[in-house]
Amino acid sequence: MEHDLSPATLAELRRPRPYPAVSVLTPTHRREPLNAQDAVRLRNVVAEAKKKLEADPAVTRDRRTDVARQLDRALAEVDLAHSEDGLVIFAAPGEHQVWSLTRPVPERVVLSDTFLTRNLVSARTAERPFWVLSVSADRVTLWSGGVDRVAEERAGGFPLTREAPNFDPERQEQIGDQPSAFRDEGTRTFLRDADTAMGRLLRVHPRPLYVTGEPAALSLLCEAGSVARDAVHIQHGGLAHGTPEAVWQAVRPVLEAEARKSTEDVARSLESARGRKEFAAGVDELWQSAREGRVRLLAVEENYRITVRDAGDHLVIAEDGDLDAHEDIVDEIVEQCLKTGAEVRFVPDGTLGDADGMAGVLRY
Repeated sequence: MEHDLSPATLAELRRPRPYPAVSVLTPTHRREPLNAQDAVRLRNVVAEAKKKLEADPAVTRDRRTDVARQLDRALAEVDLAHSEDGLVIFAAPGEHQVWSLTRPVPERVVLSDTFLTRNLVSARTAERPFWVLSVSADRVTLWSGGVDRVAEERAGGFPLTREAPNFDPERQEQIGDQPSAFRDEGTRTFLRDADTAMGRLLRVHPRPLYVTGEPAALSLLCEAGSVARDAVHIQHGGLAHGTPEAVWQAVRPVLEAEARKSTEDVARSLESARGRKEFAAGVDELWQSAREGRVRLLAVEENYRITVRDAGDHLVIAEDGDLDAHEDIVDEIVEQCLKTGAEVRFVPDGTLGDADGMAGVLRY
């Protein structure tokens, strides 16, 4: 299953497809007992997608067979043992993809000439993915981080390894030099290679970068290249050979401190916007402002969800069973704001007070 939505991947997903491009969305659950019905629910929504293919006169027999086969292949790839909060299947003639999301999605099936990407974009924005580069003299390990975990990432040539540096005992005896792997020219070359590899990866998959290691390792990495100079440094050795849990515990306090500061910054920006009459709140007002490209900063409470119906000149709360309802209107607004260059921040529930789950700073 896919997890990393890079700009290049998103552009590829948004590319027009031969009709029908099928998007299948369903909520999933991480824990019992809620996850007990995930398999049945997933099979049912895929069956619904096949029924829509059968009933659509614009779909030829050959394409219907092809896309149905792609749906079956995607279904076989789903690993519900490692479910998160949402699942998205894309299927079109000759291709399919499965995406696991850390943000809930509404259950729906859409046939179009493009895939439905707004839920992926919103989930990635809410997750705030990051990289951790753990450095030692003989190993550099890359970790991919999200909301509550890190996992080792074997991409871009990582992990990088080499023989542990040897020291010359005669030289140490003659001049009293203490052995240090980080005075070794081979180590400098090794870390320069790591810097180059990380730079290539960041150009394709840009994310915030945290670097862990002993102070001497961090200093030499900065001297050897340029990537670490703009990264957040965490002085903690041993993590290049460590476990995901050990890395998570090392970076977690830094992430929490940054999150608190980010929330405080958002609150100050919103309060200042009120005084300048550049403040907007609520899904109805922000949907209009987002479509006009007026939103400069959008703040969304992490678990805010609302189902609405378009009443023409404004949005109203939808009733159960309303076929014209927008179940993912929050994600639609997030994606629209990102398209027009707005900054989007997810903040803890309750942060926005009377702003009804969503607030923004307008450009004008």
